[in-house]
Amino acid sequence: MANPKIVETSHKLKDSAVHIKDSAEQMERSTARVEDSADRRTELAADRTIFAAERTYAAWVRTGLVAMASGIGASALMSPVLPQWLILSSASAFMLFSVFCFIAGVWRHLYPGPPPPVPDAARIHPALLILMSAFLSAVSIAALIGIWLVPSPD
Repeated sequence: MANPKIVETSHKLKDSAVHIKDSAEQMERSTARVEDSADRRTELAADRTIFAAERTYAAWVRTGLVAMASGIGASALMSPVLPQWLILSSASAFMLFSVFCFIAGVWRHLYPGPPPPVPDAARIHPALLILMSAFLSAVSIAALIGIWLVPSPD
């Protein structure tokens, strides 16, 4: 007959081994969930990066449009108050700054720095951004030419 203490210890060891095996399986499942969660957070961070780049592009365009409107406004409203050379120089500076903003917006959107992780969200096609900025730049340059060529209403 076997010693009861040895049998009891053997059962405890078997129970402990089963418990350790269950704990290890639980740990593996938990680790897989954490890895899946971390991957999803990385994808969401990449999406936020894309949306932030689009907001930045929109801010550049908005600034360029305001600069263009300021140049046209300076040309139209300051004629009776300021000398023509000052009006032309300030309007030109605003117009050239608007062209800079349109170009810088596309540049910053296309070359943001280190590449982010692959996002789920689709990016705006670069050709569309280039086309829009080229059009806005052409409008600014046309307005600048108009300011320089149209005689002042003195």
